[in-house]
Amino acid sequence: MAVPPSFATAMPLPFLPLAQGDVDYQVDRRADPRLIPDALADPSTSVVAVCAGKLAVPRGQASRLVMRSARVRLATIPGPYARTWLGEERNVIWMYLGSYPRGDSRASVVAVDIGSSDAGREGDAGPEAILERMRMRFDWVSLRDVAPHASARDAGLATTASSLSVWHSRQSFCPMCGATVVAALSGWGQRCRGDDHHLLFPRVEPAVITSVVDGDDRLLLQHNAEWDDDRLYSVSAGFVESGENLEHAARREAREETGVGLGEVRYLGSQPWPYPASLMVAFTARARSIDIHVDDRETVDARWMSREEYSDALTSETMVAPGRATIARYMIEQWYGRELD
Repeated sequence: MAVPPSFATAMPLPFLPLAQGDVDYQVDRRADPRLIPDALADPSTSVVAVCAGKLAVPRGQASRLVMRSARVRLATIPGPYARTWLGEERNVIWMYLGSYPRGDSRASVVAVDIGSSDAGREGDAGPEAILERMRMRFDWVSLRDVAPHASARDAGLATTASSLSVWHSRQSFCPMCGATVVAALSGWGQRCRGDDHHLLFPRVEPAVITSVVDGDDRLLLQHNAEWDDDRLYSVSAGFVESGENLEHAARREAREETGVGLGEVRYLGSQPWPYPASLMVAFTARARSIDIHVDDRETVDARWMSREEYSDALTSETMVAPGRATIARYMIEQWYGRELD
């Protein structure tokens, strides 16, 4: 089969919305119990708010997210003010996100999660009172919505804060012994309250996503049974299984979902996808066959599309593209040759 032009010229994706930012995590400082208190005492520290993965933006900015060119920023609270306002609350989790250059010095960023609490798990009042005080001050939006409209720094901070928040909200007990847990390492870990007080860390679940092209430079697009919109078509994707490398996973998923065998596979990039804990690793691949046999369980339809056919489908709205926060959209745009409207 001929080498498709889009495959021959495929390069790593230059931009991915959730793989941005210039913040130094300062991993070596996380174990310092004074890290967050000292950061909150510094007037140059900014605090961003998150609640079970939702992010706070200034009041009124959520309505701007429907505009493609709108710029949206994360709401920030000065460190000393946040310490005074929330410092005595036990129903919050503080997370040190890192620091970045500001003039001749560095400024720190801390996230406060008002939707996850080790104290609440022990019977204290939940975070409702705090949320009630904050919900009228901010709009709360998803990472999917805010990342395409944010600066590189804010997109990176939002991704990290959302990822940690989702983990804390979902893991209330130690998976090893069942004891309750408490936030540790400046929010980047949890400590089990069981007998040995061992540390727990967020899981990262790798998934592969592959744009498959045939000898005529057509793209394989497919619809997943779980997607609510029947018009949404994307590229092959799935989780990496135990003992499997990434390239094998890409080939296996394509064959399982569509019956199409893959030849050469090339790496395109990666970005976190905290829904709840994925890391999406992107590839493009040459098809070794073009016969489609969908599994009718996960994938209910798959089609080879030329650029002209895809353009017509988008124009007629018989197909819609993946969202602007997804890595799939940028993979499709690379094949398509221009941005998708």
